[in-house]
Amino acid sequence: MAEKSEPNRAIDFLLEHANKYAQAKADRVHLEQFRKSKKAILMSECSEKAFAAKEMYAYSHPDYTQLLEGLREAVRIEEALRWRLTAAQLRVEVWRSENANNRNLDRTMR
Repeated sequence: MAEKSEPNRAIDFLLEHANKYAQAKADRVHLEQFRKSKKAILMSECSEKAFAAKEMYAYSHPDYTQLLEGLREAVRIEEALRWRLTAAQLRVEVWRSENANNRNLDRTMR
């Protein structure tokens, strides 16, 4: 069986990883939105009356800082996948440009 060409491998990569990227983005967006809910939940648990005290409690709570760590990891995964997909797209574009240049070269050599 013949080895796949560079653009075909790049396209296969795009197809294989599109769902992973979509899931990574969904996870990141969910965590960003849940962060607001978590803050509200934690603020409601605080017995202090002042808003600033409730907010400080929520922001310093281990559950909130753990959520932020999860958000950091979600962003890392999403960005890594995004740049790998972008690189695969660029490989296809480079291949297209090289083939166009080769066709032009062939025409000038005739």
